[in-house]
Amino acid sequence: MEIKLERIYTKPADLSGYRVLVDRLWPRGISKVNAQLDWWAKEIGPSTELRKWFDHDPKKFEEFSKKYETELNTAEFSTEFMTQIKKQLQTQDVIFLYGAKDEKHNQAVILKTYVEAKLAD
Repeated sequence: MEIKLERIYTKPADLSGYRVLVDRLWPRGISKVNAQLDWWAKEIGPSTELRKWFDHDPKKFEEFSKKYETELNTAEFSTEFMTQIKKQLQTQDVIFLYGAKDEKHNQAVILKTYVEAKLAD
């Protein structure tokens, strides 16, 4: 089983996996019914302060990545999140959903790399 990334605004590519919204804010214009989520793990998203500082600027992505990883390492919710993702990966793919337009420079990309590295330990 694997972790996949999907923009929540695109037509769902895979409804068979465990679908987790990893944004702290609910995406505008998406109804909770249409999102077809299994879990909204809003606490795993970057802090409001960090999110506003980054402001989806690709030039800040490398530093944003380091700062977000620091937050993940210190957040109490990270343990609960990792436990749930590990459990779901035993039986199905896990799909991290995000709202950002930039598919390469967003927190879901960082989170996927982070979780995969932790699971490999």
